Amino acid sequence: MKILLTGATGFVGGAVLDKLKFNDVRVLGRSRPELAEVDFVAAEIKSNVNYLAALVGVGVIIHSAARVHIMDENVEDPLKAFRDVNTFGTLNLAQQAAVAGVKRFIFISSIKVNGEGTQLNEQYHYNDQALPEDAYGQSKSEAEIGLRKIAQETGMEVVIIRPPLVYGPGVKANFAAMMNVAAKNLPLPLGAIHNKRNLVALENLVDLIVTCIDHPKAANETFLVSDDQDVSTTELLNKMTVAAGKKPWLIPVPMKLIQLAATILGKKSVADRLCGNLQVDISHTKEVLNWTPPITLEQGLARCFHGKVN
Repeated sequence: MKILLTGATGFVGGAVLDKLKFNDVRVLGRSRPELAEVDFVAAEIKSNVNYLAALVGVGVIIHSAARVHIMDENVEDPLKAFRDVNTFGTLNLAQQAAVAGVKRFIFISSIKVNGEGTQLNEQYHYNDQALPEDAYGQSKSEAEIGLRKIAQETGMEVVIIRPPLVYGPGVKANFAAMMNVAAKNLPLPLGAIHNKRNLVALENLVDLIVTCIDHPKAANETFLVSDDQDVSTTELLNKMTVAAGKKPWLIPVPMKLIQLAATILGKKSVADRLCGNLQVDISHTKEVLNWTPPITLEQGLARCFHGKVN
């Protein structure tokens, strides 16, 4: 059975390809991955691209390509830009896959379909009403709706996976900045943040994706995924610092004071990310697939600094 993988030059897709590189994998994307021997088809994810030649002999698609969430968006119409790739491009690929006889379509969505955050000690669930709050989350939510419709009309199995923040070797953006702070062991006023968040190690997410390739009970299911460990921002920074081989050094400034100062300085969104809650319930994922995250948060953080993904 040939597997078609999109997004193979990205953070998640690259790790999936590395895991599957000895299997029968074909890569669809704008540029060829570093693995020279990979079966590669050049194409973008768009609503008007013909993929039928790339789909010959394919039994499963792992679709991780996406226009990703951008903090400093500069396009005139962000929702249109996200929809063009994440919604219409995805549904174009899926519709053609169903026509070509592909058995299963695994879609890497986002927890942003559920929303931007939870109340403390409340969780997002796989069957919650979708409540995306930004253009990226809306484009993913609309793709999910369209995929389920295609599944109903054609019989092609659809698997939807919604990860929260994914971290691992090579992670970028805000998480990389936090790693840099931990490695330098800088004193920060973040020693008394008592929120709860769930993250997912790259290795755990990849393990779940691979599990869903042929698991009979994964068909037409939606799965939330995490490390299955709640962690506060303070705990996360402390664990990062330990993983970097340093002794934690955080100053315990009350969380409300941090939020007030950030609001005055026009950085409320930064404070919301540092102090907010985002908890996900993965009991459905564990029960349906008989799956548990193979590594812990601590192991995942250690691998961020030492560059190891199994």
